[in-house]
Amino acid sequence: MTATTTTPGPVATAGPSGPPLPGARGPLSTAVLDRLLGGDLVVPDGVTGADPYGEDLQLALYLSYELHYRGFAGVDDDLEWDPELLRLRRAMEDVFLAALRRDVPGGDDLPGTIDPLLVEDLDAQGVSHHLRRRGEVWQVREYIAARSLYHLKEADPQAWVIPRLEGEAKAGLVSVEHDEYGAGRGDRMHARLFADMMRELGLSDAYGAYLDVAPAEVLAEVNLMSMVGLRRSLRGALVGQFAVVELTSSPGSERLVRAAERLDLGPATVGFYAEHVEADAVHEQVVRHGIIAPLVEQDPAMAADVVFGMQAALLLDERLSERVMGCWSEGRSLLRGPLPEA
Repeated sequence: MTATTTTPGPVATAGPSGPPLPGARGPLSTAVLDRLLGGDLVVPDGVTGADPYGEDLQLALYLSYELHYRGFAGVDDDLEWDPELLRLRRAMEDVFLAALRRDVPGGDDLPGTIDPLLVEDLDAQGVSHHLRRRGEVWQVREYIAARSLYHLKEADPQAWVIPRLEGEAKAGLVSVEHDEYGAGRGDRMHARLFADMMRELGLSDAYGAYLDVAPAEVLAEVNLMSMVGLRRSLRGALVGQFAVVELTSSPGSERLVRAAERLDLGPATVGFYAEHVEADAVHEQVVRHGIIAPLVEQDPAMAADVVFGMQAALLLDERLSERVMGCWSEGRSLLRGPLPEA
């Protein structure tokens, strides 16, 4: 089945119960949206043949997962456990998961997977390198808008794994999550700091405001977190995904601090990334020695799952980076449509 693209456009009105629903991007997302709006779920033919990384499947998955977070305006909260939606979600997950397993090397070599992440590549050409060296304000704004789909729920997907761990690994993960949630201070929650940055950049800080224009590559990264967080059988992969974030965030955040300073973007923008430079440098040690090590010591079979989670996260990050840099190199937006005004 070939995913189709439709013109972005909300089909529901934003309200206090959640963000507005987006426009459909193909038959799978149309089916899910119809169900969320109160209709019957008519599953299209060819789910197993859908593009696992395409706009349609990734949006349909995102819509399904979001029912477990804040839902959508005008959508019945009880649809979170709708059997037909869950059955379709499982089928779409299987397509996504099979593609990820096909496209990563696999194995259980934790040191061989972790060690390269600790070496800074000075010749790298990724998004944070570009923004530090020669990025423009419009590029920062649309990148932040796209990334808001995760950062406005920062640390929430990883929280699913807490009750699925035990002992030192659980304690280590909770200690990192405690920092992500502001160490008990609402104004210091990383999601709140990100919202402050968005307002400073003239963007809407409303949760889910940019879902309609976010491309599949952005959705896929968030969907991976939700999928491995919500499946207890993939708890090791969630730890691996979390490890990639914490092991690689500090150098990238340092580059984005420099980009914000070079572009004179303001204290909230500098502050968000400066917070991650400091916090994630500490988290790196906790993740390696306080979460992964005791988890694998307790259950050696978890090593392969952790490696898979790391490799899948790196693959999806590379796909997003390729889209962003490909668009920007041609002077085009990475988004699916014009950036809505705040």
